[in-house]
Amino acid sequence: MNTEIALSPYEKLGGEAAVRRLVQRFYALMDELPEAYAVRQMHPESLAGVEQSLFEFLSGWFGGPALYIAKKGHPRLRMRHAPFAVGQLVRDEWMLCMTQALTEQVADPVFRAHLINTFAQMADHLRNSD
Repeated sequence: MNTEIALSPYEKLGGEAAVRRLVQRFYALMDELPEAYAVRQMHPESLAGVEQSLFEFLSGWFGGPALYIAKKGHPRLRMRHAPFAVGQLVRDEWMLCMTQALTEQVADPVFRAHLINTFAQMADHLRNSD
């Protein structure tokens, strides 16, 4: 039996430390890349709180501990993002940062492509403006 098939994305990424590194790199890129200006402006000056929230969400979303749900209940992503105008530009900038973070941190190209595609579907789902 191929044990890799049985691994959750959380385990395949490397667990808590790897998910935390991914989230930290994602937000560092949001700060560093001029191409992410619009999405960065939607966030508070300090990214510490949103970084922790994304880490907690991704922990459970990837199949690890459901930290976000334990703290805040069901994610209700569309509802939680409804106050923000998430158009194509913001979606693309968000995906630029996440794609770069995944490219830097996920060596397996098939797994990385799967994650990028899954994030792209989620980002598309959160669009709420033109």
